[in-house]
Amino acid sequence: MDYTTQKLSFKIKKALRYVRFYGLGRTWVKVKGQYHIKKVYSNLPMLPATPEEGGHVGLIGCGNFAFSNIAYYLKRNYGRVMRGCMDIDIHKAASLFEQYGLRYYTDDASKIIADPEIDLVYVASNHASHAEYAIDALRAGKNVHIEKPHVVRFDQLERLCLAMAQFKGKVGLGFNRPNSRIGRAIKRHLDSQSGPSMFNWFIAGHEIVPDHWYFKEEEGGRVLGNLCHWTDFVFQLVAPKNRHPITITPTRGKKSDCDIAVTYVFGDESIAAITFSAKGHTFEGVRESFSAHRGNVLISMADFKSLTVQVIEKKHRPFSLFRDHGHELNIKHSYEMVRPSAGSPQRGCSLKYVWETAELFLKTREALETGKQTIIQPFDESRVSARG
Repeated sequence: MDYTTQKLSFKIKKALRYVRFYGLGRTWVKVKGQYHIKKVYSNLPMLPATPEEGGHVGLIGCGNFAFSNIAYYLKRNYGRVMRGCMDIDIHKAASLFEQYGLRYYTDDASKIIADPEIDLVYVASNHASHAEYAIDALRAGKNVHIEKPHVVRFDQLERLCLAMAQFKGKVGLGFNRPNSRIGRAIKRHLDSQSGPSMFNWFIAGHEIVPDHWYFKEEEGGRVLGNLCHWTDFVFQLVAPKNRHPITITPTRGKKSDCDIAVTYVFGDESIAAITFSAKGHTFEGVRESFSAHRGNVLISMADFKSLTVQVIEKKHRPFSLFRDHGHELNIKHSYEMVRPSAGSPQRGCSLKYVWETAELFLKTREALETGKQTIIQPFDESRVSARG
C-alpha cells in the first residue's frame, strides 16, 4: 500500500501507531522513507569533479530498506562513514546522498566497487543482483554485507561460496531477527535445555500487488524475499551438529509462495512449522507469532515486542518498550567485522553457514513449487572446491 496517497486521518493513525511500536525517531525515518522512494528531481544534485574526502562504506541499492535502516543506523552509530551510494534509479541514489550527507552518488555499481577508499559494501539492491554485486565486491578486495536473500539460484550460491574461499573479504548476511534482543533471549533459553524442540511460526505478511518485482521469476518470489527470514531463524535455533538431514514437507494452494505452510524435521527430531499468510493489508506491518517447547522451557513471542518464557512453575516476561527486529545490531555487526569500535573485530559468516541457510530456503522454494517432499544433507565443501 502506498501510504503517501491515503487520507490524512489514515496517515495520522498509522504514524501514531508506529510511534507506539518504534518510537518517534524510527517512525520519522520510516515516514521519510515512503517519500524517498517516490522522489523525482527536476535537477539532480550537483557533484564536484572529485568527491569530498572521507567515508569508507559503499551502498548498492537505495530503496526504502537501505534508506530507513542501513543508512540510518550507520549514521546514528558511526557518523558520516558512508562514502558513496548507487542505485539503478539515480533519483533514489541522489535522495539518499542528500539525506545522509554522502560524498557522491551514482547509477554505476562499478564506481562503488572500484573505489579504493571503500572497504565495506552493503548490498541492498533487487534480490537477483545481491550475489552478483557481492561477488564483484569480494573480487575487488572488499568486505560485504548482503541483505537477504544472498542468492536466488544454486549457481549463484556456488559462485558466491567460491569467491569467499578465494578472496579474503568477510561476509555478513541480512538475517536480522536472530540478532534482536528477543531473538537472542529465545535462543539462550532454548539452549539451556536438552533434547529435540518444537517450533511454530505464524506470519501475516504485507499485501503485495500482483505486478510487484518480487514476483518476477528471476527474483525468487516471496519464499526467497520473505520466508527466508523464518527458515533461517529456525535453522539457527538447532545446534549445527543436530541439523541434518532436514526433511522439508510443503503445503500450498494455487500460489506456491503465498498462503503456504512448510514443516521441517531436523536431524535430532526437532520439528518446525512455518505458516505464511499474504492476503489483505496489515495495518501494523508484518505480524508474527512464535511458540517453542524444549525440555522444561515453553516460549511464546509476538511481533518481537512481547515474550513469555516459562520454566516449570517460573514465568519470565522480559520487557521491551519498542519492537526490535534486530536490524540495528545486524547492521552494526557487519560494520564492526571491518572497523571494530572496541576490542576484536566481529567474525564474518562461515562458508558452511552461507551455503546451508541458502540451501534451506532454495530447497523450500523448490518443494513448494513441485509439491514434493525433499531432504537436505550437510554441506559438502567439495561442491565449491571442485570448481576452484
